[in-house]
Amino acid sequence: MKFRWSVAPPQPLLAESLAATLKVSSLLTQCILNRGLSEAAAVENFLAPRLKNLADPFLLPNMDAAVARLHRAREANEPLVIFGDYDVDGVTSTALLVEVLRALGWTVNYYLPHRMDEGYGLSQDGVENCLKKFPTTLLLAVDCGSTAVQSIAWLRERGVDVIVLDHHQVSSPAPAAIALVNPQLHSREARAERREPGIAPPSTLDLRPSTELCSAGLAFKLAHALVKRGRETGLPGAADYDLRPLLDLVALGTIADIVPLTGENRILVTAGLERLNATKRPGLVALKAVAQSPEKLGVTDVGFQLAPRLNAAGRLENAEESLHLLLAANEAEATPLAQNLDAHNRERQKIERGISDEVIGAVRARFNPQTDFVIVEGQLLWHIGVVGIVASRVLQQFYRPTFIIGGEGGAWRGSGRSIAGFDLAAALRECSDLLIKHGGHAMAAGVTIAPENLDAFRARLNEIAKRSLKPEDLQPPLRLDAEVELKEISLETLAELERLQPTGQANPPVQFFARRLTHAKPLQRMGAEKQHVKLWVTDGIVTHECVWWGAGKESLPVGEFDLAFAPSVNDYNGKCAVQLKVLDWQRA
Repeated sequence: MKFRWSVAPPQPLLAESLAATLKVSSLLTQCILNRGLSEAAAVENFLAPRLKNLADPFLLPNMDAAVARLHRAREANEPLVIFGDYDVDGVTSTALLVEVLRALGWTVNYYLPHRMDEGYGLSQDGVENCLKKFPTTLLLAVDCGSTAVQSIAWLRERGVDVIVLDHHQVSSPAPAAIALVNPQLHSREARAERREPGIAPPSTLDLRPSTELCSAGLAFKLAHALVKRGRETGLPGAADYDLRPLLDLVALGTIADIVPLTGENRILVTAGLERLNATKRPGLVALKAVAQSPEKLGVTDVGFQLAPRLNAAGRLENAEESLHLLLAANEAEATPLAQNLDAHNRERQKIERGISDEVIGAVRARFNPQTDFVIVEGQLLWHIGVVGIVASRVLQQFYRPTFIIGGEGGAWRGSGRSIAGFDLAAALRECSDLLIKHGGHAMAAGVTIAPENLDAFRARLNEIAKRSLKPEDLQPPLRLDAEVELKEISLETLAELERLQPTGQANPPVQFFARRLTHAKPLQRMGAEKQHVKLWVTDGIVTHECVWWGAGKESLPVGEFDLAFAPSVNDYNGKCAVQLKVLDWQRA
């Protein structure tokens, strides 16, 4: 697949000025400028994220009310139930709060809904089943609840107070929770109202307290607020309680939920990865063992090795096994749980691969890039726990907004993934007469539909897409940080660019391009099916080794060419050298 190259506009004067102030290279400062930072103080804090720069947790909307209600429950020995979500963010948030609250004297139970039987969030079935199992007068909804108007009203009628700790969009009207702690409610004025003494304002630190936190980050903030208030009021255990060991869970949930790794998230993930790499938590030690994780985990390792295994149980059935793993007290308890999750993950991969192969084969057989603007595929008994992942895979293959739908009976469920320029949530509103239920946002959404409406839904979405998408929107963009010469890409440069870590959403890995290159020697095919290519490129002065993973049958560079690449260090037998990962090429 050829890409539409999108090169960040060079800002040489500003980059050189920042480089001189910070005593770093102008290539690094250009990359930082591309990520939206231009003030020296903000850049310094970005390059050296520190826990002391976290904002006051009471800056979050309604945090005061949530903490006050929880402390009243503690004083009255009133039991509470944490109602979590079944994804990694929900499970890590729930585990974190169970651990903190129990350690500080609360009586806590937890409940995770069943994806197939109860659906997402505070569904009516979910809360009824929760109350049957754990009768309570206080429910803490984590990673869900911001749109649960009816369920929360139903709970209030039965004398149950609800605290919502969530980061998803809030309905209008908002649910009548006793405290709705959600960064979506945050205004610029509220952020300025209260800060810890000695902490600089957000503009200097590039902190937007709470606006991009996922629920794992919010759970840490709630824990911080509870401990802080507990220290003020003399709560037993609060004075000595150390929150830092919880950061392994925060990093795991934050990376898995693909929220921007900027501002406070960057601080939490940087510190959290250090904790995760040194964790003594039996469940995570066992999980890393079954995943055969490297000694030093990075964002990619967490996202592709640990998170899928924790997600697997919730995708197929119920996520309680994942929660039990995170709360396991010892290795003997943790190891069989981790092994079960690994087995669930293999089963999930098999189901997902089968559906993906089926969909991609069917679409490829009839795909017309000139007329097919949206892909909608559905079939009886496709597993609804993996349709979102399959939609992402199909989108990667064809770069079209995609819905994959499955289930049984008269109401099938599906997930959609989109491309820049096509708002799924807005499009679904135009299809509401064809749908039983729908929700989501611009880039990801969910639907419930009668199977007989599938063809009409596909046709309607294509009509909408033809109106809103231009031909260039259907060619995937390739974001490039700068044009470079090969001599600029050295081991020293790569060591400096490491200061951008941890990279991820909103802080992507660096990608460059170089002009007018040629082959220094013949390329080599690699892999069991010769699907990878190794090549050596030169500008006549410097030569670098390149690897094109999964080149397959793509056309290979000939003559003089421009090359887009991601630089890396290849450590082979203790010897380090620059290696370029090929992203795309075009004729010079």
